[in-house]
Amino acid sequence: MNELLKLEISGPVVMIIAGVIGVGFFLLLFLRPSARWARTAITAIVVAGLFGWLTVWLVEDVMDVFHVGLTPRVWFWAISCFAAVSLAVVSFRHSQRWRKVVAALSIPVFVVVAGLGINTEFGLNKTLGSALGISTEDAIQLAKPDPDAPVPAGPLWQSWKPPADQPAKGEAGTQVIPATASGFVARPAGIYLPPAALTAHPPKLPLFVLMMGQPGLPDPQYVSAALDEFAARNNGLAPIAIVADQIGPDQNDTLCLDTAKYGNVEKYINQDVVNWAKANLNILEDREHWTIAGYSNGGQCAISFAVKYPQMWGNVVDISGEEFPGAEDPAGNLASIFDGNQAAYDAQKPINNMKGKQFPNTTAVFTVGSDDTTYVAAAKAVSAAARDAGMTVTYYEVPNGGHVGLALNAGLTKGFDVLYPRLGLSK
Repeated sequence: MNELLKLEISGPVVMIIAGVIGVGFFLLLFLRPSARWARTAITAIVVAGLFGWLTVWLVEDVMDVFHVGLTPRVWFWAISCFAAVSLAVVSFRHSQRWRKVVAALSIPVFVVVAGLGINTEFGLNKTLGSALGISTEDAIQLAKPDPDAPVPAGPLWQSWKPPADQPAKGEAGTQVIPATASGFVARPAGIYLPPAALTAHPPKLPLFVLMMGQPGLPDPQYVSAALDEFAARNNGLAPIAIVADQIGPDQNDTLCLDTAKYGNVEKYINQDVVNWAKANLNILEDREHWTIAGYSNGGQCAISFAVKYPQMWGNVVDISGEEFPGAEDPAGNLASIFDGNQAAYDAQKPINNMKGKQFPNTTAVFTVGSDDTTYVAAAKAVSAAARDAGMTVTYYEVPNGGHVGLALNAGLTKGFDVLYPRLGLSK
């Protein structure tokens, strides 16, 4: 079963195969057409295509279901699905048995192909398991940290010489982080150990804590892919990464706060995860080497924690983050979380928390897709407030990034470009 869940469902090879199958079924339904059938089929395709366009427009622009703009390719796949399924449906009327059989088989094929196309465009669910919200990562084995391991006197890149036993790539897996202080019910965290951490005598390394979006999985595949590339260029050096679960198994927007409704999420990340990291990972423990990061929902959490706990987090990477907790439904959160107390809600907003304060030794990276309109506005507002509060700020827009996998991957890359010298991992 686990091997099935690891099945790749995105990428060019998958989409070429799926596309050929989909087109094949589409053409089969046009075999040996009469003039009447051709008119019926073309009418069905055009009408259903227009209905599909209207549906996507209502979902995106009127109802704002996803809170982000959909790319032209998502529109294409959705409209094509409507048109193709409509062709299959009309194929049942006044047709021979073989055409009815092909039509029955083609409906799930058209739906699956369109679903794969949309999933590939978003670029976040690479396997069947991730699409179903099921982690396919195995538990990772951790060596006991060496309390006597030397702390480098200067940047680590100057003193680290990769030994012969250093592997070419890091390892990724999961670990259960007990909610000892918070009691928050979290899914197993993703863990990434870079090549240098897998040697017989590993150096102490920086800590990078990442939180993903909502809905989403604490999946280490994105950060591990990015860090393996950086490690390959820097003698195997990279931060040790934890992908922590801030939304829980029900995938709620917990606002990354301690609340009666969702539990003590803030305490879980900043106490339980941190204490576990100190006890179980071979990490440097000064704030300059610690980074809190997040994507989308997690990006908001990251900047909020960086502002609330500046003595802990010396660096923050906010990738396509919301402007404040619960920004997708402020009225609902005001009522359900803050009992209508607007002042209490405003007190949790990062921009407000930065007013009148200075963070002179905090490095902050804000990235966002250039055509992700809502989140561009949020990133500009929060990054400007961070700059006014004395942080060393980098703001970067991913060209045509949207709010999908491209924005996440490019955001991680930009974040590590900025952080590697700060963390002592490169010149």
